[in-house]
Amino acid sequence: MDTFWVGVALVIFLAILVKFGVPKLIVKGLDARGEKVAQELAEARRLRQEAEKLLAEYDSKRKAAEAEAAEIVSSANEEAKRLAAEAEAKLADFVARRTKAAEEKIAQAESQAEAEVRAAAAEAATKAAESILRGQMAGKAGDAAFASGLDEVKAKLN
Repeated sequence: MDTFWVGVALVIFLAILVKFGVPKLIVKGLDARGEKVAQELAEARRLRQEAEKLLAEYDSKRKAAEAEAAEIVSSANEEAKRLAAEAEAKLADFVARRTKAAEEKIAQAESQAEAEVRAAAAEAATKAAESILRGQMAGKAGDAAFASGLDEVKAKLN
């Protein structure tokens, strides 16, 4: 019999709950919770789409930066090659000018040495002729002939 009265009390309790609108409040609370979850899901979708856009934007910026870096490296390599070729050309020109200057100095030294040898040979020939003529010609006539001959030789050699 106790279960009967427990059952009657349960039915009365449920009737009181229905009379005061508790099931409507429960349904209303569940609906509000469902809407809140739906809004959170919509916000999550929106944030995900925004994050994907940002990711795509940064990915394109990264690719552009990589392309620019590759272009900079390429232009730097080209500039380095150009500078190396320019330096090599300048070095070759410098070596050619120095070689030419050295050859000119050598030629000048050769001609100067040749002139010095000729002058020394002429001086030696003059001294030899002087000593031979002094021995052959004695006196005033010899002195006059020697002086004129000496002047003539010097004029021809210089």
